[in-house]
Amino acid sequence: MWTPFNNFTFELGFHRNKNVIWIKFPISNEGIHHVKKIPQVKWSQSQKAWYVPDKQAFREIFKLPDSPIVGKIVLQKIHSINHSAFEAFQEELKLKAYSKNTQKLYSLEFAQFLSAIKNHPVEKFTPDRIRGYMLYLIQNQQISETHLNSRINAIKFYYEKVLKNDRFFVDIPRPKKKLLLPKVFSIEEVKSIIEKTENLKHRLLLKFGYGMGLRVSEIVKIKKNQIDFNRMQVLIEQGKGKKDRYVNLPYTLLADLTEYFKIYKTSVYLFEGSFGENYSIRSAQAVFYQAKKRAGVEKDVGIHGLRHSYATHLLEYGTDIRFIQELLGHQSIKTTMSYTHVSLRNKMTIKSPLDHL
Repeated sequence: MWTPFNNFTFELGFHRNKNVIWIKFPISNEGIHHVKKIPQVKWSQSQKAWYVPDKQAFREIFKLPDSPIVGKIVLQKIHSINHSAFEAFQEELKLKAYSKNTQKLYSLEFAQFLSAIKNHPVEKFTPDRIRGYMLYLIQNQQISETHLNSRINAIKFYYEKVLKNDRFFVDIPRPKKKLLLPKVFSIEEVKSIIEKTENLKHRLLLKFGYGMGLRVSEIVKIKKNQIDFNRMQVLIEQGKGKKDRYVNLPYTLLADLTEYFKIYKTSVYLFEGSFGENYSIRSAQAVFYQAKKRAGVEKDVGIHGLRHSYATHLLEYGTDIRFIQELLGHQSIKTTMSYTHVSLRNKMTIKSPLDHL
C-alpha cells in the first residue's frame, strides 16, 4: 500500500481546466522515486510540481476532505434567492444519513428544479405549480419515467422533510414505471465468462458476483475479516438500504481464495486498488465487460446480470423464493418475484399446441 513520506503535503488545485491534487515535497531522488509509484501521477512543467486527478480515492489516501456533493457549476445555476433552501436540503439529507450516492442524486435533481424556477422562491411553490413543472418535463424535455420519478423524489423530500408539508404531494400523480424483467445469462454463458478470465483476481471477483448474487458495490467493499471460513459465510455490511446480511460462501471458492491470499497480500479489503483502498466499481465493471467480450457473449447485460442470473438459477434449482429474497437482501418479496417471470422452471414442461399437431 502506498503511503506518503512525512515531508509530503497535498493541496487541492486547478490545472489545465481540471481539478487536481498537487503533491509537494522537497526535491530528492528518493522523493521522486516514491511519487512515481502513484498511478496517474503527472509532472507539470509550468507549475514545477507533481499532481494527480482530483478523485475521491486520492482524497482518502492523502487525508483530504471528501469531494463536494455538487460542483460550483451546478451551484452557479441556482438563483441566490434559493441558495438557503438548497443548503437546508443538503443538511437534511446528511442528518437523515442518506448514502453519498442518494445525496448526490437528490441534490442534482433538486438543483435542476431550482435552476428551472429561476428567481421564484421555492418555498412558495404550490402543488399546482409543481404539477405544471412535471407536465413541462414530460412534454418539453421528454424525460424518462425513471428520471421523472427521481426528480419527484427529490422535490418531495424538500417539501415534506425540510418544510414539513406532509401532504404536499398527495394530488401529484407519479408516472407509471415500465415493467422491465431482469436480464440474465444462461449457466453456459456464466461458465464461459468465468473460464475466459485468466487473471486470478478478476476471476475471483466475477465468481463472488455470481456465486453469492452480490451487487458490484458490495463485491468491492468486502473486507477480509468479513469472510467466515468456519461457518462458510460472508458478511455483507451495510448493503442497499443500509442493511447487514449473511450470504453463503461457495465451497468451490476455497481453493481460489487460498491461492489468492498467497499471491495478493491485501491489507483490509479482499479486492484492493493501488493504494490499499477498495477496488473501484468502474474497474470491476471493466473486468466484467472484458471477460464477456472474450467469451463471445453478445447480450447487452452488465455485471449486475451475474446477480440476476444467480437468483434465476437458484429458482430453477428449486430454492424457496423466501430464501432467495433473504440472500439477495430484498426488502420486499415483490422484488424477488420478478425472477419467476424469467425462470425456465416448470415452463419447460409446457408444450406449445404446435408440438401436438
